[in-house]
Amino acid sequence: MSTVPSPPTHHRRLRWQALAGFIAMSAVVGVVAALAVATRSETHNALVRPSWAPPGWLYGPMWAVLLLMVAIAGWCYWRTDGETRGFAFYGLCLLLTLLWTPLFFAGGAHVLALADVVVLDFVVPVTMMEFARRSKLAAWLLVPYLLWLLFSTAVNAAVVWLN
Repeated sequence: MSTVPSPPTHHRRLRWQALAGFIAMSAVVGVVAALAVATRSETHNALVRPSWAPPGWLYGPMWAVLLLMVAIAGWCYWRTDGETRGFAFYGLCLLLTLLWTPLFFAGGAHVLALADVVVLDFVVPVTMMEFARRSKLAAWLLVPYLLWLLFSTAVNAAVVWLN
C-alpha cells in the first residue's frame, strides 16, 4: 500500500498564507462597506424602502459570511495551480462589491449603485464559469454571493423606483 507524501512544510505554509491573503482582501471590502453603512447620510435614512427589504442589522453578518465564502472560493481556485484568467473576473467582483456599498449607503448615488450591482449580476456568473473550469467547489462557493446580489439588485431597484 503506497501513501501519498505530504507536501513540504513550506508549501503548506504558503497555502495558509495565501488563504490569509484572500481573507484579508475580502476583509478590506467588508471594512469599507461597514464604514459606508456607519456614515450613511440622513438622506439615505429618510428613503422609502420596500417592505420586504431586510433590516439594516442583517447586512453586516450577511456580508461577513458571504465575503468569507468569496475569499475561500478565490483560494480554492488559486490552489488549482492552473490558468489565472478567472482572477480578472474575481478582482472585478471585489472591486464592484467594494464600490456598491459606499454608492448606495453613503453617497446617495442609488442609480449608480444599481448600475454597479447589475454589472455584478453578470460578472459573478462569468467568474463562476471560469472558476468551475478548475474548481467546482470554488464556483459553488459563489452561489450564495450571487443570490444575495440578485436580491440586493431588487432592493436597490425598488429604492430607486420608490424615491
